[in-house]
Amino acid sequence: MIYVTGDTHIPIDLGKLNMKNFPVQKGLREDDYLIICGDFGGVWDGGSEEKYWLKWLNSKNFTTLFVDGNHENFQALEENYQIEQFCGGKIHRIQSNIIHLMRGQVYALEGRRFFTMGGADSHDKEHRKEGKTWWAQEMPSQLEYQEAEDNLSKQNWDVDFVITHCAPETIQQHIGDDYSENDLTHFLEQIKNKLSYEKWFFGHYHVDKQVDFKHICLFNKILRIV
Repeated sequence: MIYVTGDTHIPIDLGKLNMKNFPVQKGLREDDYLIICGDFGGVWDGGSEEKYWLKWLNSKNFTTLFVDGNHENFQALEENYQIEQFCGGKIHRIQSNIIHLMRGQVYALEGRRFFTMGGADSHDKEHRKEGKTWWAQEMPSQLEYQEAEDNLSKQNWDVDFVITHCAPETIQQHIGDDYSENDLTHFLEQIKNKLSYEKWFFGHYHVDKQVDFKHICLFNKILRIV
């Protein structure tokens, strides 16, 4: 089984994964997955609190997968974890059962194909310190954009699910007027117009909202999709 939910900002919004809010986890196994749509927040400063919550999450019956958001320590992700292969795509394995799904990848999970594209533009950069609480790598590089297109081309631009942190431009417009367009929302809009897919799940906006039949914004809700 595969579930998907929104940002966790570990530990701020991790309560959605406790037994009260996610009771079905009792019957899950290691080969069942929960996907977090960015702003995981569990790789940050390497402190004791971070280690505690990673151990807590890693002890769950299921395996946690996440795309990166804008509030991640990208330097730590790049420097502390080697790139591995998992279900057809590149990952960082944070713990045995906690896996970072990297940008522009396509994974085969439970017989379905998932395209992932993390990242987003922070609206609060002026209140953060670069290299401490904000990293420029929050936005994809040209190489990552190109890798995404190359991998989708190998799939003949046909997948089952898309997992991102932010949304394509025309979908973002339905969330609110306060969100500006940028290179990533523009890229995702191009992908949306070219790609064949069943559903697109994203986080970032801190609301639970089904924009239309295909596009679903998640924050607190946990949905089973496979």
